[in-house]
Amino acid sequence: MSEAASRRAVGRRAFVIGRAAAAGTAALAGPLARPASAATFGWRDDGSNYVVDTGANLVFKVSKTNGDLTSLVYKGTEYQGYGGKNSHIESGLGTSTVTISQSGSTILIAVAYGTLRHYYAARSGENNIYLWTNRADTSVASTRFILRVKAGLFLNDEPDSYTYAPTTIEASDVFAKSDGQTRSKHYSKLRVIDYNYVGWSANGVGLWIVRSNHEKASGGPFYRSLLRHQSADGGGLYEILHYAQNQTEDERFGLQGPYVIALTDGGAPSSSLYPGTLTTSWADSLGISGYVASGGRGRVAGVGITGRDTAYPYTVGLANSAAQYWGSARSSDGYFSIGGVLPGTYTLTVFKGELGVHTTSVTVTAGGTTTLNTLAIPSSNDPSNASAIWRINDWNGTPSGFKNADLMTYAHPSDVRAAAWTGNVVIGSGTETSAFPCYLWKDVNSGLLVYFKLTAAQAAAAHTLRIGVTTAYANGRPQVVVNDTWTSAIPSPPTQPSTRSLTNGSYRGNNHTFTYSVPASAWRTDTGQYNILKINVVSGSGTTSYLSAGTSIDAIDLLA
Repeated sequence: MSEAASRRAVGRRAFVIGRAAAAGTAALAGPLARPASAATFGWRDDGSNYVVDTGANLVFKVSKTNGDLTSLVYKGTEYQGYGGKNSHIESGLGTSTVTISQSGSTILIAVAYGTLRHYYAARSGENNIYLWTNRADTSVASTRFILRVKAGLFLNDEPDSYTYAPTTIEASDVFAKSDGQTRSKHYSKLRVIDYNYVGWSANGVGLWIVRSNHEKASGGPFYRSLLRHQSADGGGLYEILHYAQNQTEDERFGLQGPYVIALTDGGAPSSSLYPGTLTTSWADSLGISGYVASGGRGRVAGVGITGRDTAYPYTVGLANSAAQYWGSARSSDGYFSIGGVLPGTYTLTVFKGELGVHTTSVTVTAGGTTTLNTLAIPSSNDPSNASAIWRINDWNGTPSGFKNADLMTYAHPSDVRAAAWTGNVVIGSGTETSAFPCYLWKDVNSGLLVYFKLTAAQAAAAHTLRIGVTTAYANGRPQVVVNDTWTSAIPSPPTQPSTRSLTNGSYRGNNHTFTYSVPASAWRTDTGQYNILKINVVSGSGTTSYLSAGTSIDAIDLLA
């Protein structure tokens, strides 16, 4: 078998980004996975590093100079590092104060760099490293831990890998293969709420990062960020708590964690390590800066939610300037329970899909449960409840269902697999939604036409046209023309992230509804004729092609 063929064979079995559903076949790797003997558990100083042996199959090193993870040896194989680089916070810290201590069956390494504190913890008999990061301010650019992994161990050819995609097509992080498929580290497909761990499995070894609960992260449950990357030079696994791409919230500061580096015999990490499941009472007395034990946290529970559309999942989010949390509402009645919440007052938001349809305030106390009576979503809060002459897609805060929508979470718009971004839409054809592109750009498909007929009574009255968007790039927003006789004003741009979104796998920004009051004089009075709605994208910003001003569509309707 050729080297290239061998790599492809490895790739076919190496790709895994984990969801909770994978736990049923997990090979235990957490607190329940202790070997019969942990006699070698301990640490030593080799002069440059603290060397920790977990007493299982894992030995790792942390630099005494800057707190880098300089070695990760599992069953005798080194996994850490590529290109002469170590694993670390950001791109590596400068000279730091690094200390080590042991408390019974736990070893803790503490790294102090200015106002930042970072921790590695090992437990006797476990093939895990528990990490916490306390970022107090902006003196460190953003919060990212990257686990750098040696080349050739887990090669794959998945959307977030660019091993076989040598042509750069955008910035320095989006690539094209010779067959026209695109690759980027941004193309993970997943929102935070969709996964518990990320990593690879090959040759009887699984290497994972199990994410934290993201209470100090930004962006909420539907945020998308890069999770991993891989090339012929090596791979990276990430825990990113604030990322400058497509952000909708200010940064949060304080202690985040634990997140876990877990090694297994090829299976998924144990569900005992998942956020919401992991308990760390063993860390309560370790002196971790900003650590709040379970007794210092509270819970919010809701009896139910009425006014739901049962065709959609509902999520309940809690957020304030200091922390964020979320939980799923039970499909039968809307019951929800969110635990491990830091004390404080939060805005509670009920999401239909990803569309916020109800908000209220809730206060959480340490050690207590705040029980809420049934939450009633007002009918007017869900735009789907408005009577419409016609509607393209339904209102759920996402472009799901539109042409190319699913592909855009793991591919560039220029990808060969994308259907044509142009093409007009006829109401009543049965393909209104699937024919309508999920994204509109000033330089690509502005001027899209929607054909529809009205009855005599409908044509005799003014109507409201609504266009819902989920994000925008370079202030792209829709201006409409009806029958070439009436043109709307150019709407003001809503607040949206300023960075790329539509080309790096994310449609998530700030949901916004544009409304247009179309006078009766704009309609055609011949009921046999089609009215023609033209949707233009306007903006004075952006460049060309897929980086011209653009927007992502949630739904479009003409109200009765």
